[in-house]
Amino acid sequence: MQEKIKEILDQIETVIVGKNEVMERILMAILAGGHVLMEDVPGVGKTTTAMTFARVLGLETRRVQFTSSAFLSTIRTPESWSISPARL
Repeated sequence: MQEKIKEILDQIETVIVGKNEVMERILMAILAGGHVLMEDVPGVGKTTTAMTFARVLGLETRRVQFTSSAFLSTIRTPESWSISPARL
């Protein structure tokens, strides 16, 4: 298992350089079946990191752009909404 983890991180590091600890933590979260929320200033490679992990691991990604006015309803799909006629 450790060989496979090293192989994955080596592939990630061909694209994302100098952020080894962060990449290890992201991989731990993915292997644990969790989600990762990456917060940082613009232009530091958050989207590139997510896309690189997806490519290396054969995963699907979805990008959500948050703003200070973002609400859960803005990121949930209409199929997951539960709206009763009484609330309309």
